[in-house]
Amino acid sequence: MSRPIIAITMGDPAGVGPEICLRALSDPRVLKACVPVVVGNLEVLNAVSRRLDIPFAADTVHHDDVDGSFAPARPSVVDMHIISLADVTPGRVNAACGHVAYDYVAYAVERAMAGGFNAITTAPISKEALHKAGVDFAGHTEMLKALTRSKRAVMMLTGPRLTVALVTTHLPLKEVPRAIKLHHVAGAIRLTHQAMSQMLGRAPRIAVLALNCHGGEAGIFGDEERRTIIPAMTAVQSEGIEVAGPLSPDTAFTEQALRKYDVHVCMYHDQGLIPFKMLCFDEGVNVTLGLPIIRTSVAHGTAFDIAWKGKAEHSSMVAALTLAAKLVRKQRRS
Repeated sequence: MSRPIIAITMGDPAGVGPEICLRALSDPRVLKACVPVVVGNLEVLNAVSRRLDIPFAADTVHHDDVDGSFAPARPSVVDMHIISLADVTPGRVNAACGHVAYDYVAYAVERAMAGGFNAITTAPISKEALHKAGVDFAGHTEMLKALTRSKRAVMMLTGPRLTVALVTTHLPLKEVPRAIKLHHVAGAIRLTHQAMSQMLGRAPRIAVLALNCHGGEAGIFGDEERRTIIPAMTAVQSEGIEVAGPLSPDTAFTEQALRKYDVHVCMYHDQGLIPFKMLCFDEGVNVTLGLPIIRTSVAHGTAFDIAWKGKAEHSSMVAALTLAAKLVRKQRRS
């Protein structure tokens, strides 16, 4: 079975994206699993390579040459030619970088949908830079949902010790209760069950978290559990999906719970990401569920404070690429 061709979007050029892309291109674990193709800017990559003394050996591909017959045998770079090095200040948020970070993703999605790439793995973007550029998406998940015209997209983060899926993603906390709809909760559980069944080769043990402290205490601290979350669980259980909960969030991530469940379906961003990043920061992978293409990502941000300084850890990128390759192989077999 041939190695999957995986697009790596370079992310924000002023962040750690270029560095972790360069390190991934020469990592033996990545090269064994897939053929990595960075979608980004050759001038920026060369500059980071020289500054940090990172080996950089890759073929250059014209952006029009990625189609259904695209079959590179070695690491490559699709040079998008849409930003110059003079417009990039390491560690600095600016609109030009936000604009090209979006363009890299849009191009990779388009070519993946057309069969040029088998999967996409994304380096981090800056939400602030996106908004400065007039790109009105809260993050990758929302962007990918729109670009692929998907009805639903769910953020799932997986690591050696914990996997979490989110019902809502990038929202102000005050807006979360209104966004906890029955069909959103049920939909997130269904997509999580589907993805985890594929990854594990068996039905997953799914825990669903409550929104409120102590599960709402019979409505004393909030009624979202009995009004929305429990009916959603009942709906998926009628379809043969086994779930437990709603678990009180303060005890959902104890050692006992981590052993008992394969995945936790969380109601909002920080409910899942705080424990996840405590346990799996360096090796965590973000997977977008519900898309017609496979997409994984690093589980960290642009880290502007260490950008272009040779301090970025690329283990999350390695994990994201190897998981993407694994999912492609499973998809081929099925």
